[in-house]
Amino acid sequence: MPNDFIPSRRRLVMLASAALGTSLLGGIGRLAFADADEDSSDNHFEDSANTSFTLANTGLVARVVVVGGGMAGATVAKYLRLWGGSGVQVTLVEPNPRYTSNIMSNLVLSGSRNISTLGYTYASLAAKYGVTVKQARVSAINAAAKAVTLSDGTSLPYDRLVLAPGVEFMDAYGLTQNDYATTTPHAWQAGPQTTLLATQLAGMSNGTFVMTIPKAPYRCPPGPYERACLIADYLKTYRGSASRVIVLDENTTIQAEKETFNHAFTSTHAGVITYVPGATDIRIDPATRQVRYLDVVGAPQTINAQVVAPIPPHRATGSAPGGWLAVAGLNNSADGRWCVVDVLSYESTAVAGIHIIGDAASCGMPKAGHVANQEAKICADAIVRLLGGQQPDPAPVANSACYSPITGNTASWLTAVYQYDSASRKMVVAANGGNTVGASAIESATISNDNFRQMTTWFNTLMGDSFG
Repeated sequence: MPNDFIPSRRRLVMLASAALGTSLLGGIGRLAFADADEDSSDNHFEDSANTSFTLANTGLVARVVVVGGGMAGATVAKYLRLWGGSGVQVTLVEPNPRYTSNIMSNLVLSGSRNISTLGYTYASLAAKYGVTVKQARVSAINAAAKAVTLSDGTSLPYDRLVLAPGVEFMDAYGLTQNDYATTTPHAWQAGPQTTLLATQLAGMSNGTFVMTIPKAPYRCPPGPYERACLIADYLKTYRGSASRVIVLDENTTIQAEKETFNHAFTSTHAGVITYVPGATDIRIDPATRQVRYLDVVGAPQTINAQVVAPIPPHRATGSAPGGWLAVAGLNNSADGRWCVVDVLSYESTAVAGIHIIGDAASCGMPKAGHVANQEAKICADAIVRLLGGQQPDPAPVANSACYSPITGNTASWLTAVYQYDSASRKMVVAANGGNTVGASAIESATISNDNFRQMTTWFNTLMGDSFG
């Protein structure tokens, strides 16, 4: 592989990070990536799906299997082909025919967006980049034989395996998976539960909505607070002045955009949102929707809710006892819920030759869609280097960026740059051109209409980069 190919690829990662992570997206985003149509449904990139191009011959020959077709899996499959070239065969294993974006799905709850506009297929990955897509589930991994067994009985050999399985949700608060699906939807994975919760909210009248937030880490740190704001805005606009939103947070403080959400709770949505930090021993009756908990001083409290949306603790898909990830020994975090990885390559610290990215990985960065996109590029870059007999980039950089709608037409944003710290061997928030002790994410100074408009451009750019 030419030596000058490495810095150019690193530059592309960093440029993509900058384009996706700033509010000045218009020109860069539309130039670099396919632009999605907000009002179309299913595959937003169908016009370009049949436009293929010739991949470079890098001299590499390898088989890479990617498990999971979410933000991380789709992105890594695409960039493995782009950077690995024609000789790197990529097979994407995903049980669903399309991906429904969790990003922007809270807007479905407030009636601002239709869930059909959040669907993406794998047509472009197949037609443009030559990714082989298999609609199946993983049933087992044989790391010694370097093979993945699928639910249809077939076995896929691999030279490198990338796992992006996302998360599954644990039984919690006295609730079961059936309760989540039928009466008390968490809707933390966009799909049927999202539409169920939207229907329940539409049926409210001067009632109380209760939601819970699990202890970190969980998917999308600002997401629950964003949800509380949007539902508060919806209820006070359409469902009467007596409607209330109660947020039971198992964390003792807001986990992201503290200044923004403190302002939103105490000013923008004052009198509607009650934020309860440090709630413990939460119990929910799915039949009556009565919620009991202990407050921060241990006093028992009871709420009679009209609608309840509990966000339960989650874990890497397959990490439950007996699950395919657990059997393979990949869920090696202290609590057994996550997969610990080397952040230079996202290779598992437990099993060689297997890389884990996205929400399932324990890597120090937030579990979020934009972060998954970034992890996927670092991972793809590392795999291509390893296949070529080189070492991974010793100084990877990633960007975490997102917008949070606060009302039906205003939003805030959050961004942070992560850089590899060789001392701790972790990705840390960077500032002033390098690792700065105490550096933190930057949140917007204002909640504005402009931010809301820019949010759509950011979202379309991100999804175009992952699926287009």
